[in-house]
Amino acid sequence: MKFMKLGSKPDLFQNEGDNVRYVSSELATDITVSVGSVKFYLHKFPLLSKSALLQKLVAATNNDDGNEVNISDIPGGPASFEICAKFCYGMTVTLNAYNVVAARCAAEYLEMYETVEKGNLIYKIEVFLSSSIFRSWKDSIIVLQTTKSLLTHSEELKLVNQSIESIAVKACVDISKVDWSYSYNRKKLVEETGMDSNGVRTRVVPKDWWVEDLCELEIEPYKRVLMNIKMKEILPGETIGEALKAYAYRRLPGFSKGMSKCADTPKYRPVVDTIVLLLPGENCSVSCSFLLKLLKAAICVDSGEMAKRDLIRRIGQQLEEANVNDLLIRAPEGESMMYDVGTVITVVEGFLSRENQEIEPLEEEHDLRGMTRLGILSDASKLMVAKLIDAYLAEISKDRNLPLSKFVELTEMLSSVPRPSHDGLYRAIDMYLKEHPAITKSERKRICKLMDCKKLSVEACMHAVQNERLPLRVVVQVLFFEQVRVAASSGSSTPDLPKSLRELNNGSHGSSRSATANTEEDWDAVATAEELKALKSELASLRLSIGPRGGPERNGEGKPSVDKATITKMKGLLRSKKVFMKMFSSKSQSENNSGSDSSESLGSGNGNADEAKSTPSRNRRRSVS
Repeated sequence: MKFMKLGSKPDLFQNEGDNVRYVSSELATDITVSVGSVKFYLHKFPLLSKSALLQKLVAATNNDDGNEVNISDIPGGPASFEICAKFCYGMTVTLNAYNVVAARCAAEYLEMYETVEKGNLIYKIEVFLSSSIFRSWKDSIIVLQTTKSLLTHSEELKLVNQSIESIAVKACVDISKVDWSYSYNRKKLVEETGMDSNGVRTRVVPKDWWVEDLCELEIEPYKRVLMNIKMKEILPGETIGEALKAYAYRRLPGFSKGMSKCADTPKYRPVVDTIVLLLPGENCSVSCSFLLKLLKAAICVDSGEMAKRDLIRRIGQQLEEANVNDLLIRAPEGESMMYDVGTVITVVEGFLSRENQEIEPLEEEHDLRGMTRLGILSDASKLMVAKLIDAYLAEISKDRNLPLSKFVELTEMLSSVPRPSHDGLYRAIDMYLKEHPAITKSERKRICKLMDCKKLSVEACMHAVQNERLPLRVVVQVLFFEQVRVAASSGSSTPDLPKSLRELNNGSHGSSRSATANTEEDWDAVATAEELKALKSELASLRLSIGPRGGPERNGEGKPSVDKATITKMKGLLRSKKVFMKMFSSKSQSENNSGSDSSESLGSGNGNADEAKSTPSRNRRRSVS
């Protein structure tokens, strides 16, 4: 820290209690200066020789108590006046970054100009500021912090602007010229070390060397410094984004875990709003994860709609970078749902809107990097977001208060994305059916229609045909399409299916629809254990044949592999007309013998109690994870 000593005489100021200060001298004091509750008993000559204000006040004094003046409104109070008084006496006084602002404001108040006496206090402080304080990185930050208590006076004297400019200039300087100390406690990158001309390993200054020190500033001066830095247009947006990220983690409690509750909303709302305002305009200058955490904070502190919309727009521009945990935004207090699905729907809308944005500037610039910029939405990005939303749906489906309409709406928004596999969507649907066993037949049918059975993997198909939560229609469709796939892979023609099954998969029932209304309802009902029993013995042997130790064999990539024997078993199983007919006839008999609704939750209600006991396999169902 820089400092400057003024004067050479010993300090003769003495205390008498807490409210009296005097100069120990043989000469009697002839002036009393009151500063608040503190009285200074001093001598006129040294004070009046340097302060034009005191000259005026003494000249205007005509009381009988002697020369007593009151300057209780002096900036900095008794401490800053004492510095000025010691300077007038020529006593030793030390100025540094912590007291120089108060001393400068007090000197201005006392009118200690060069016109009163050459080499007066204002002149000496200005020299100290320009030659030492504002050339120091950390001293400039300290000075800016100390202006808070004397903001009005500091603004008038340009001390705030000078401090901000000093900090901004140093932050933008080339890193090869950074030769001052700074705080940097984050993990260093490998490339941040190098060799000097003598072969000695040295530390290379990181590009964001300045961000941690600025976290010491309050939000208002921080905002002004960052705006000054951005206006210079020297530092890239990624560095500005790193600074904002560091500030958010330092100043917002619980930010790293996603703010869900805020005890002091008025205190933290300006912080969140300012960070959003300062976000760089360049796309991808901050991570999508950081933006989503910032959105959670904005919701927590009840930021303005403009700030939230800006964040949602930015997140939509790079949604493919997000992960599921970041998307889990807690619903506001009082809501029945656990998560704020509506906000995620808005984010996905913003993502999809990128496809309709103008891309003419990219054509003019012939910028190859434009493929990742606004206006371009690649199939790869769509697929990444589709997988992300599938995983998100599986997570939020655990919320028993999640309405089916929200699930369907979010899924249908990405229905046009050509997913090569629907395993993720199947997991989400299965989780929803598991956590919402009381949904109706029509709702169960509606949610299952979101999935394309043709795009399920072998493992997902094996799970689906045993899944007692799925409607019988879906189970048969899974078997049918797997049969087609196995037949195609072996080069043989697809075997014929019973007429009723062909009509089921073709979605056409012709003139027989009215005659088979009850059968149609049965297809949409949940498959019971009796209907799946014929499949389970074959599937059990199939699982045993997959792996020698009871588990599926895995290839070099760690994924389950199916050998020729397995394919043969599956092929034989799926071609079996007897299995399908047994399922069909079993369902018809079940409808005639019982009027219970098969779409009721498994194990819930008295009607299913005996069935659950007689079919222990229900309790051993696997779930795709």
